[in-house]
Amino acid sequence: MTERLEKVWSKVDPQRLRQTLMEMIDIYSPSGKEEDIQLYLEQLLRDAGLEVQRQEVEEDRFNLVATMGSAPPALYLVGHVDTVTAWDLDDYGAVEEWGVVRGLGSADMKGGCAAMVEAWLALASLPAAEQPSLGLLLVVGEEENGDGSARFLESCQPDWVVIGEPTSMLPSFSHFGYMELSLSTRGRRIHSSLPELGHNAIASMLRVLLAIEDSTIFKREPGQLIYSLREMSSSRAGFVVPDSCEAMIDLHLAPSVKTNEVRREFEAVLEETHHTIAGLKLEYNFEFEADSYQLDLENWLLECFEEVYPRLNLPLNLAPFRSHSDGNLFYQAGCKPLILGPGSLETAHTADEQTSLAQVEAAARVYCAIALSQPQRLADQ
Repeated sequence: MTERLEKVWSKVDPQRLRQTLMEMIDIYSPSGKEEDIQLYLEQLLRDAGLEVQRQEVEEDRFNLVATMGSAPPALYLVGHVDTVTAWDLDDYGAVEEWGVVRGLGSADMKGGCAAMVEAWLALASLPAAEQPSLGLLLVVGEEENGDGSARFLESCQPDWVVIGEPTSMLPSFSHFGYMELSLSTRGRRIHSSLPELGHNAIASMLRVLLAIEDSTIFKREPGQLIYSLREMSSSRAGFVVPDSCEAMIDLHLAPSVKTNEVRREFEAVLEETHHTIAGLKLEYNFEFEADSYQLDLENWLLECFEEVYPRLNLPLNLAPFRSHSDGNLFYQAGCKPLILGPGSLETAHTADEQTSLAQVEAAARVYCAIALSQPQRLADQ
């Protein structure tokens, strides 16, 4: 693999990669409005003489799919082009300083997408007979409901996928599970000077949340169950006691914790609140659930990293991916998803989102190495 890998690595162009990343960040592409960035990437690949297909998800929304090699790919590089909504529509674009690029999506995950596209361009420079069997999938909708990946999985379930979510280039062969729990309390509206005649829905919600936090659900080892109160809102109708309150809770589950266990524990606590909180009118629903997973570490990818990471001066430490991603969808469909990309979760979805050009370039080189190491090793499995 060494001679061919060096040949491909020589085709990785840091300036071209930087330009791709900066231009991607400058294209606003929140979930549901990804058409402009997909048109940009489609044209970039076609200008390089490469074939790419649109896969319709819904009107004006489509994935981009490309393949190379002589056989149907058993491995796909997968990136999502959508971002969360901008924190400031006047200040979301790319800014570079001292090799660090800031901007919406720089880490999650336009850095990973740019690295995958650069790897694709470098690999495509090989003669056709030497190109690995490989797929490139650029999907929409990951930050909402994963509808882009779900659409792809309707017709294709590759053996392996590498998803470029931000992991600081630490390979994640294990993945946290994820649950969304919605809570709704109802009260009785009354003039705010007479609260004793009404029922305050906010006060009820706070009591429910305290009951959850005081329960035995979180008596696990630290880091096993991550609880985050993401949203809370109430009715606003003037100088009155509020008669409704809604809350949304995110739950991230370590690979050893199962969603059905956590759901049963929450249901028991929430049912008990009807007996302990006077006048409570509570409705709840588990809006989304995705189980965690742990891949077998006896695999060809880890062997590849043991060869390549020292050459790139990268630390080879394994860590679970703590957030939700399309990896859960691919795993449920029977694929083996590795999460690996530049940037870190610490800044993702924040006004200080960032990644380094050095990590993005390293990612492109690692993706090339993965592609070149996989054909024979997959055939041997």
